[in-house]
Amino acid sequence: MEAFSDGVIAIVITIMVLQLPRPVGHEWTFIAKLWPTLLSYIISFVYVGIYWNNHHHLMHTAKRISGKVLWANLQLLFWLSLFPYVTDWAGTSHFSSVPMTCYGFVAFMCAVSYSILVRTIAHNEGNDILVEAADHSFLIKQVLSLVMYVLSMALPFFGQLGAYASGVTLLAVALMWLVPERRMERAVQQRL
Repeated sequence: MEAFSDGVIAIVITIMVLQLPRPVGHEWTFIAKLWPTLLSYIISFVYVGIYWNNHHHLMHTAKRISGKVLWANLQLLFWLSLFPYVTDWAGTSHFSSVPMTCYGFVAFMCAVSYSILVRTIAHNEGNDILVEAADHSFLIKQVLSLVMYVLSMALPFFGQLGAYASGVTLLAVALMWLVPERRMERAVQQRL
């Protein structure tokens, strides 16, 4: 399951980079004109990288894989596979309202799907190693992330400035999760 997931995530990243347009000229100014698509790619790359990193640690907590775990994992991969679409749409539209709302929705669904996967694995394992690893600060980050994702979906309805604020909100969530949870890493190491 981990190898399949790694392959899907690698394809997601590959599709995102292939959607980047080439500059129409050979000067720095032509690259500067592509800033929205480059910025949306960078943010999405970070998001997908965070999920890949956390997924890697999560898979090391699983000793048995059931059908429920496979389906929970597949739903996460489904939502991650939409990142290239919303990344391209947000960037080429210069962060317009509807694409930014859709981007926020995909990010929100990835977070929900990952939480479902964590709980499914914890239930399947019959112990609470994942619950133990999720200390108070981790749960606060999860709830805060979901609230910020909902905010990122609502802000674009307040015009272009709101759409930019949505992008800043999404970036803030990514930065919050950039460093993996140390307690989860320790729990995985103890289990190995």
